[in-house]
Amino acid sequence: MSNAVIRKTLISLAVAGAATLAQADVVIGVAGPHTGPYAAFGEQLWKGAEKAAADINAAGGLKGEMIKLVKADDACEPKQAVSVANRLVDSDGALAVVGHFCSSSSIPASRIYEEAGVLMVTPASTNPTLTDQGLPNVFRVCGRDDQQGDVAASYIVDVLKAKRVAVIHDKDTYGKGLADAMKSTLNAYGVKEVMYEGLTRGEKDFNALITKIRSVDADVVYFGGLHSEAGPLVRQLREQGSKAIFISGDGIVSDEFVSVAGSPKYVDGVLMTFGAPPSSYPSGKKVIKEFRDSGYEPEGYTLYSYTAMQVVAAALSNNNLDPVKGSEWLKSHSVNTVMGKKDFDDKGDLTVSDYVMYEWDAQGKYHQVN
Repeated sequence: MSNAVIRKTLISLAVAGAATLAQADVVIGVAGPHTGPYAAFGEQLWKGAEKAAADINAAGGLKGEMIKLVKADDACEPKQAVSVANRLVDSDGALAVVGHFCSSSSIPASRIYEEAGVLMVTPASTNPTLTDQGLPNVFRVCGRDDQQGDVAASYIVDVLKAKRVAVIHDKDTYGKGLADAMKSTLNAYGVKEVMYEGLTRGEKDFNALITKIRSVDADVVYFGGLHSEAGPLVRQLREQGSKAIFISGDGIVSDEFVSVAGSPKYVDGVLMTFGAPPSSYPSGKKVIKEFRDSGYEPEGYTLYSYTAMQVVAAALSNNNLDPVKGSEWLKSHSVNTVMGKKDFDDKGDLTVSDYVMYEWDAQGKYHQVN
């Protein structure tokens, strides 16, 4: 018998056994960067999942059983992601996972969950490879890089009318994948980038790179990566006198983008692609108000994580807490969430993507561009 079959059999036995116990815990992992330079995103995932679990438990739980969340810190490191995925499966007995955040973590971890028959719903991993693998248990409640890359490229060409675009990425699965997706659409529009170059995660001195950007007279700098590098990059661009419009993706949707840039004045005018505002969904307004009343601003991926938990809950509660059957069920059933009704295709992708353009202002806040 293969390890995959053994694991799935053990999960089935655990599900059957749990049904005989009153108020047994349904263990769900929340995997992401809970420490390190990207911990702001891990907090967003945790806050969203935590409130969703509390709300579901207050309403009676799943089949009368309470959700127990387990925090799994992968630090956005692939090897650590594999380690925590194995821990969630083997030690914690998780039936499902909300996560991971970084695509470079989600992709290897997803294979562990597939072998174990564990349902995985990521709020944030956008690299197409994740769902293109064809794993039956993997879903995402965000869009894909090829979708948001299209939105960015269209905006650069149709709205900004830019001709000289420098494309920079952080060499990571997410950052490079996003930059390449944008570049592909840009090229299809007939615009050839004037520069294409990678930087290294953790790097802080980009003066040599900026000198190159200025030498090609770029009118737009597109960056595929996270806020930790985007902030210093845009600050140094401005300090060196570059007026190029800075555009990035959903990897900078955090207040920490402003912090690492050094001042709101440096992010003023920065553009980014992200999903439509959660506040635009009537079903989400109540939850947003409850977050704010508690003193927490649900920025970035907070409501995406809440939504992912709702998807997990629907799949498990409609299938006697069986994650394998729940994964099959999601391919043919809609789920009502705080971000509207969600439907999934055979890959586990949303059937409808809602990427729009945002702009950061001089107060360090972002708003949808009309």
